[in-house]
Amino acid sequence: MIFDKIKKLPIIICFSFFIPNVSLAENLRLKSFGHSSFLIKGGGQSVLLNPFKSIGCTAGLDEINNEKFDFILASSRLSDEGYNPNNHLMFAESGVYKINRIILNGIKIPHDRYGGKRFGMATVWIWKQNNFKIVHMGGAAGKININNNILLTRPDVLFISVGGGPKSYNGKEAAEIVNGLKPKIIIPVHFLTDNNKDYECEFSDESLFLDSVRGFKVVYVDETFEIKQKNLSENIIYIFK
Repeated sequence: MIFDKIKKLPIIICFSFFIPNVSLAENLRLKSFGHSSFLIKGGGQSVLLNPFKSIGCTAGLDEINNEKFDFILASSRLSDEGYNPNNHLMFAESGVYKINRIILNGIKIPHDRYGGKRFGMATVWIWKQNNFKIVHMGGAAGKININNNILLTRPDVLFISVGGGPKSYNGKEAAEIVNGLKPKIIIPVHFLTDNNKDYECEFSDESLFLDSVRGFKVVYVDETFEIKQKNLSENIIYIFK
């Protein structure tokens, strides 16, 4: 597998994110593993997001095994979002990369509310897969500057932490981000569920976020789900059980 790090493509990348969707594109198939980890398939590519080690808040979840994917996108190299014991191809540092037909743009956003002084910087990923603009903010907790806001704005699918704690947005903070970015579909991550409620995680559930955001239909789905192009015609929050 070949990939290149690109140093001088910001204008091209920004432009590509604003190209209208093609109605005949196939769908995105998502599988949730819990916490902020997903497998996304579409456009001939399989992308694994934020694999974890079953420890701490993820102790009640099964580690990801026997899944086929092309590469990993991780918010950091912490064990709950960048666990890679088999040394698969993984991107965790900010930068612009091209792999096969996908251009990945990773930008730095604080992993805490203190400008990264406590937990460092998280990498927020932006890419287009099967003509969906996807933004993964599973590891972010800090403010977004103007330049980053331009890159992140109007995604088709936004993954965003909502459960609070020291390393992720709480429900109100996440709702403010949503109001600024104007996504079409939101997938909340990093919140209290039946799988982590017994492990002393500093999370709340999704209720504060749902109470704070406006104009979205809420749909609860199973661990595997397919997002169709027609879903982009209305604003939807998908909560993976």
